[in-house]
Amino acid sequence: MSRALNSSQVVNIEDLRRIAQARIPKAVFDYLDGGAEAELTLAENCKAFREVTFRPRGAVAVHECNLKTKILGYEISFPAMLAPVGYSRLMHPEGEVAAARAAGEAGTGYILSSISGHRMEDVRAASRGPVFYQLYLMGGRAAAEAALERARTAGFSGLVITVDTPVAGLRERDPRNGMKQLLGSSPFAKIPYLPDFFAHPGWLISFLLDGGMPKLENIVIPGQGPMKLVDVAAALAESTVTWEDLGWIRELWKGPIIVKGLLTGDDARRSIDEGAAAVVVSNHGGRQLDSVSPTLRALPEVVAAVNGQIEVLMDGGVRRGSDIVKALCLGAHAVLIGRAYAYGLAAAGHAGTARALDILRSDVDRTLRLLGCASVLELSRSYVDVPATWARM
Repeated sequence: MSRALNSSQVVNIEDLRRIAQARIPKAVFDYLDGGAEAELTLAENCKAFREVTFRPRGAVAVHECNLKTKILGYEISFPAMLAPVGYSRLMHPEGEVAAARAAGEAGTGYILSSISGHRMEDVRAASRGPVFYQLYLMGGRAAAEAALERARTAGFSGLVITVDTPVAGLRERDPRNGMKQLLGSSPFAKIPYLPDFFAHPGWLISFLLDGGMPKLENIVIPGQGPMKLVDVAAALAESTVTWEDLGWIRELWKGPIIVKGLLTGDDARRSIDEGAAAVVVSNHGGRQLDSVSPTLRALPEVVAAVNGQIEVLMDGGVRRGSDIVKALCLGAHAVLIGRAYAYGLAAAGHAGTARALDILRSDVDRTLRLLGCASVLELSRSYVDVPATWARM
């Protein structure tokens, strides 16, 4: 599998997506691939990148490109980090550990989701790069406080607070595929969906050898132990993060805090007021509220509102290195990639994640050379044209 991933047959992220779709059951693939409701925002996230065009500099010889940048003081090899992706252990048994290891080997950062099947201590130990912890308040404040203490002790580099999940979005593919039944404990409820599992014997064998359905090792409910995967949707509805919560979180966590899930300048300014060191312009990959702005279009408003006071990142729709470059031209310090690496993880674990990062890094390097720009730090709005129809520019 590793040899195939480095062949001429795997040259872009879509190739990894195709391999992942063949390897894992439809329920798991659609969880990774799908979005909320009509999936309008899911599509618009990618479309927005296609609407932005480049303005290259001609007759410029770029012999070597500097792709390095710093995020919250940590130098990364190119301006992309791995976003938090829940249920990663369902995609591949190595899950979050494999992704963190690949990120560290590539010289970049990784963000661990609360909805993870591997212990945060093992994930932190797997990477030689910066690793951040993404906190949900599922399980209540006591569970969150315990997680923060574990993250501090394990040496996590920062905390990511996601603020766009007061409830889980309606991802219509999931109920059609019986995702809840498959995650549940009733063997009878699983019966209608088992043929799809048996049609993917490689995944099924590795899933069973891994012990079956993992619990959420980093959401430990006092007196009950790790939360079960099936409890996530209900737990999200009972654990909305508010601006007031950032107060007590700030008291417990002395490292940098990143607020993720913003689409407006007003929320960006509020994040600064609450002590955030960075914000992530994000619509949760089109998985929460459908029909919101694609993140690339929302990015300039947030960049203008922040006005250089804190760092701005973005995610959503990034499938190529040229997408990363466009985001930087519009003011992002770096991007977070989610599906782009998760397809690789689902396709081949660590090797697939590493291949995704290699593809994107090579894309960024080539794009800069073709633009006639020697460094990601020199990118600016002058390198792109943006449609006149885009508002708030």
